Amino acid sequence: MNYRTIGIDIGATKTRIGVVQNAQVIKEADFPTSSTASKQQILDELSAGIIEVAGNDFYGIGIGVPGLVDEQNGILFDLLNIPSLKEVHLKDFLERRFNKPVRVTNDANVFAMGEKMFGEGKPFKNMVGVTLGSGFGCGIIIHDQLYSGAYSSAGEIGGISYLDGTVEDYCSGKFFKAHGISGNEAFKKAQAGDKDALLLFEEFGTHLGNAIKLILNVLSPQAVLLGGSISKAFPFFEAGLQTTIDSFPFKKVREQLLVKPSDTLNIALLGAAALILAEAP
Repeated sequence: MNYRTIGIDIGATKTRIGVVQNAQVIKEADFPTSSTASKQQILDELSAGIIEVAGNDFYGIGIGVPGLVDEQNGILFDLLNIPSLKEVHLKDFLERRFNKPVRVTNDANVFAMGEKMFGEGKPFKNMVGVTLGSGFGCGIIIHDQLYSGAYSSAGEIGGISYLDGTVEDYCSGKFFKAHGISGNEAFKKAQAGDKDALLLFEEFGTHLGNAIKLILNVLSPQAVLLGGSISKAFPFFEAGLQTTIDSFPFKKVREQLLVKPSDTLNIALLGAAALILAEAP
């Protein structure tokens, strides 16, 4: 699609704004997120950032946020580490400001949408995007459409009880912190051949494989695509992951499944823009 759209990724410390056209981010900029500021200041800074990057020359705005969203009305609820953004009518604010369509969802859904429209998810009618970072996020595509559920909270597999905690405790950066190391430090040590780090990633892969088996039981997707910072360590946890998935009882389901890390650049910006492009005529 040749529409010129805006993709926005709002984080607790940084907000990224990009102009997307012809499946490429043609211009982008990062701005600090004033996470402790008032709601109005954050909204005004976001509006100013859009003008700085794109003026008013675009078709629409898609936004990914770390929290719950009333997607129909574009209302944000309880964004992670941004305390003033509670019940914020972001869609109404930006549509009045720019007179363009605006769509908002959570960041895991944005990842899934980006992979479906621009990345490895293109061939699959049914797929799941899993983000592995400080938390465990999950976006669901069913029959080529994003399925978000109420308040964009469908796919919260990370909150399911698992062992002595939750799936997220064992399948995100929390797992490494519980072992006294950050995911990035463990990755660097694994790259250097450190045996303890390699064993840690093998165990991580086993836990992630169990999480994917939960996804297979509920959704039976054709593909599970992995994003987030920990996905870069895929070669170190792939064996443990695959061994666990191989124990899934339905052979046909597991044999058709593709599990791989995303290699799509700027996936957060592309996925946010995809929210608008999916509805464009």
